[in-house]
Amino acid sequence: MTEKKESRLSDISTIREILGRHGFTFSRALGQNFLINPSVCPRMAELCGADEDTGVLEIGPGIGVLTQELAKRAKKVAAVELDQRLLPVLAETLAEYPNCRVIQGDVMKLDLHQLIAEEFPGMKVAVCANLPYYITSPVIMKLLEEKLPIAALTVMVQKEAAERICAQPGTRACGAVSAAVQYYAQPEILFQVSRGSFMPAPNVDSAVIQLKVRETPPVALKSEKGFFQLIKAAFGQRRKTALNAVSAGLGLPKAQVAGAMEQAGVPQNARAEQMTLDMLAAFSNALADSKEKEA
Repeated sequence: MTEKKESRLSDISTIREILGRHGFTFSRALGQNFLINPSVCPRMAELCGADEDTGVLEIGPGIGVLTQELAKRAKKVAAVELDQRLLPVLAETLAEYPNCRVIQGDVMKLDLHQLIAEEFPGMKVAVCANLPYYITSPVIMKLLEEKLPIAALTVMVQKEAAERICAQPGTRACGAVSAAVQYYAQPEILFQVSRGSFMPAPNVDSAVIQLKVRETPPVALKSEKGFFQLIKAAFGQRRKTALNAVSAGLGLPKAQVAGAMEQAGVPQNARAEQMTLDMLAAFSNALADSKEKEA
């Protein structure tokens, strides 16, 4: 009986029947697209590393298709849902899973350190989610910047976002988010998901990515804050050279920025996307040196 209920959750007519019974309508503002491809969620749940020793944090469970698959494998699942209208739907679809807890709230405002400590004591912790497109980068950066005790993030995002997030520094596809992600994690695209796998179907394809959180950063920095300010400035005006973009973005004299680039061994005509993570770190450290000398 349980198997039938689980498999039916990716059936369009079943979804419509459940949502209709609860008077639910899709919100475009919240980027709600529910998975109807029955093969995607089991694969995500397996690849995220959910097992009997693991607690899984899910963000945006929707109607609970992925949540069910996680609950079958993990010791506990805590699913954060912003839309209060989905709470009765989830109460129905997750009724058979006592190891699931749905938390109504905005993941961007929650104290995630406290949530993890309360929900997953003594467990390994993983994040697995089908993230709404409109808030992909902010959620990923919050999870990484807060240095939570998590091993990896396995998330579905828009295909273009996946390529951008996983781009290597020093390549044309790299942006500020790519460089920041590389500092905290090792990103990888696991598999692609077509737009027809969702209801309603979005206008773009998706991809599942995994960010394995690094135990130690790959570069040594004099100032993390200064490093991320530099990245934001350097990639903020991509058509300009890094010299001009950083000078304008940080409000520093060109001579000071040029001196730091020379000290770091970065060519004066380099653009942000041409710099490796090591080069960006050296540039940031040299800039920190120049500020110390001025102080």
